[in-house]
Amino acid sequence: MMNTDLKIFAGNSNPDLALEICNCLSTPLGKAFVGTFSDGEIRVEIGENVRGKDVFVIQSTCQPVNTNLMELLIMIDALKRASARRITAVIPYYGYARQDRKVAPRVPISAKLVADLLTSAGSNRILTMDLHVGQIQGFFNIPVDNLYASPVMMPYIRAHFRNNLVMVSPDAGGVPRARAYAKRLQASLAFIDKRRDAPGKAKAMHIIGEVKGMDAVILDDIIDTGGTLTQAAQVIMDQGANSVCAICSHPVLSGPAVEKITASPLKRLVVSDTIPLRDNARQSERIVQLSVAPLFCKAITGIHQEDSISSLFDIQF
Repeated sequence: MMNTDLKIFAGNSNPDLALEICNCLSTPLGKAFVGTFSDGEIRVEIGENVRGKDVFVIQSTCQPVNTNLMELLIMIDALKRASARRITAVIPYYGYARQDRKVAPRVPISAKLVADLLTSAGSNRILTMDLHVGQIQGFFNIPVDNLYASPVMMPYIRAHFRNNLVMVSPDAGGVPRARAYAKRLQASLAFIDKRRDAPGKAKAMHIIGEVKGMDAVILDDIIDTGGTLTQAAQVIMDQGANSVCAICSHPVLSGPAVEKITASPLKRLVVSDTIPLRDNARQSERIVQLSVAPLFCKAITGIHQEDSISSLFDIQF
């Protein structure tokens, strides 16, 4: 039985996930109007008393990224001015996370800017999932809980892959994640050496590790345009793998990503529901979506009751 001091609100980015989390918590979704004025400015009005309450705001900063980010910031500001006791921003997908460092002269570190905006707006805590890089937690001066989708993804892998399994990272940066999965699944490990020519474009080069005669599972945190993933899948099949599938936490799937996946050797793409799927992705037989609502439910319960949630971080990359 949840304490009545708990309040859950949500913006417009991922209403299905928000409702599923509320159902899991046996707590109604808070009343709030989140829309726009006639000129396109975000309009927010909290429809119930939150004075002294422990409030969680669920909002992925996915496409349209800037609109969803502004909704989140304005909701936090409204709740702060309504005297909420504590405001936790629940951000299943943290947008701008890929801009986490200076990769060229005179470019921003947008992930840090977003962290500053969330803190300045009035967030007391951040709850997110599979940050693109873990050091983004250091951009905040408030507590950050970075959940992993692995407790949902690993059972699926165990149920669908039995023998000759190899976990493949699509780049060197993802090797720690792939190694953690491989260790717990008693699978082999490989990664792809690639060269990125421009943002959203990558050329897969060659595989470090053995994939011949094996069932390969590519593991990544984000699939955006699908270029890296589909090229990696082709290279793996060219090296003699029996089959190739992919596991990705955040299905951004921008542009022609779904068409690329359909035309690729990928047998299946398994994603979470941190981002809602577009219609063409939802209708694709190759794309399977798993819910991470139970993980967020456990985390919200632990945070609200001031209990430890360390059991949700068993897999460290």
